[in-house]
Amino acid sequence: MDIDLAASRLSALGNATRLRLYRLLVRAGAAGLSMGQIQEKLWIPGSTLSHHCRVLVQVDLIQQERVGTSLICRTNDPVMRGLIDDLAAECCADDSGLPG
Repeated sequence: MDIDLAASRLSALGNATRLRLYRLLVRAGAAGLSMGQIQEKLWIPGSTLSHHCRVLVQVDLIQQERVGTSLICRTNDPVMRGLIDDLAAECCADDSGLPG
């Protein structure tokens, strides 16, 4: 994954409200949650929620879908898994196995 793209995604998650929002959506699974449901669970104003969702949408960590009058938010699982895999890909690559 491009380092700048990974950095922008990690930066988006570096805000406590966005991280709480993202974790909430991860727990919700494929069904996602409506903006109203998210607002009720996180106790934040609608305008604040919209701002944080927009940041996560811009880096493709979440997706939104209009269903009737509701806006449903879901995590973009392939992007999330790609980010996690990218972080773990080089784990211990330079470790010689020798102490110190």
